[in-house]
Amino acid sequence: MWIYVMFDLPVSTKAQRKAAAGFRRDLIKDGFQMMQFSVYIRHCASGENALVHIARVEAMVPPEGIVTVLKVTDRQFSDTQTFVGEKTVPPPSAPIQLELF
Repeated sequence: MWIYVMFDLPVSTKAQRKAAAGFRRDLIKDGFQMMQFSVYIRHCASGENALVHIARVEAMVPPEGIVTVLKVTDRQFSDTQTFVGEKTVPPPSAPIQLELF
């Protein structure tokens, strides 16, 4: 069983940024790994174990924002496809030749 935690937390004020950073830190302490910036995942051995971690996520939700939890089976997780586009970066300019004479 896999748990996805997806969230959209406000970061306009210093307090909101602190709450969002604390939420991310707490997810990592509970064994979640960042899949994308606002998507964290964790493997659980069973459905009962997943419910324990979901309850922990619910307890750590900041006062503002939206947090969504999705449970998927190992079979469903194995069907995940990730596509990464190539970022086009211009080649670095050639260094200027140093002349000694």
